Amino acid sequence: MPNRKKPRVVVVGSLVFDCVALADRIPRKGETVLGQSFGTFSGGKGANQAVAAARLGAEVFMVGRVGQDDRARFLLANLNTSGVNTEFVKADPVAGTGACCIHVDAAGENTIIIVPQANLACAPEDVDAARKVIASADAVVCQLEIAMPAVVRAVDLANELGVRVILNPAPAGSFPAGLFAKATYLTPNETEAEFFTGVALPPCGSGVGRDNDWEARASARLLDMGPGKVIITLGQRGAYLATRNTRQLIPSYPVKAVDTTAAGDAFSGALALALAEGRSDEQAIAFANGAGALAATRAGSQPSLPTRQELDDFLRCAKPCRC
Repeated sequence: MPNRKKPRVVVVGSLVFDCVALADRIPRKGETVLGQSFGTFSGGKGANQAVAAARLGAEVFMVGRVGQDDRARFLLANLNTSGVNTEFVKADPVAGTGACCIHVDAAGENTIIIVPQANLACAPEDVDAARKVIASADAVVCQLEIAMPAVVRAVDLANELGVRVILNPAPAGSFPAGLFAKATYLTPNETEAEFFTGVALPPCGSGVGRDNDWEARASARLLDMGPGKVIITLGQRGAYLATRNTRQLIPSYPVKAVDTTAAGDAFSGALALALAEGRSDEQAIAFANGAGALAATRAGSQPSLPTRQELDDFLRCAKPCRC
């Protein structure tokens, strides 16, 4: 039987087979660059966030779709090894398992091309099949890497059942009117916040966010779209919390980045776990900042996600940056 002593998190999202190549720099258009290493990993924003929460101590259920192929078997085995329940991951009879190519440079920055495949076959009935575990969840986490009707159903069902919704609107794109208004927490990164609000990020090197002016304007527009709270993740600077009454930058922790691919997913999974444990918004974000920072120090998506012991040890010694 499931252990209800643990916080329960349901992740409705993508599962993707990652191919990762590391090189000194990312190729320009039409250019070939020699790399240092290559690996295949379990990925997808949904699966990454599920693993992040599970490794930190949550009881996690994954809802999504894969194909009927070797990639699917690889992904499901990795989820199960990390403690994620895959009972509600459906094997699609037609579409193959999602896959992506990731290029990572020496600074840990990356470019990604995703081929969603079975993720775009994920349907509202897949969400309804998990109704009982959603009803008993402490948080439902969604992204935008699966078919939109499934995202909408997950958010609607969680609202109907009175369950906290963490909506990570990534990748940025079109979305149904009113979707953001149903989120308890809306958690875009800088470029996603820019896309959804039209508030342009200042040029690189101009001191963006030093006085939190950009974050304040962007988060105000996001709040106007109706979510309960907005958290804009800012990479190495941390995260900006905006509510109807509060604006606050919560700094991250300085680390030497190796691969930032799953840092945002580590943040999302850790945030869900910390909120489910009853931490305040500020405490939950500081905890999630630590998870994101620690994940950035390791290569790969799911292999980079820390355990609870690793994160607790890191946070005991780490000092927030003063950027």
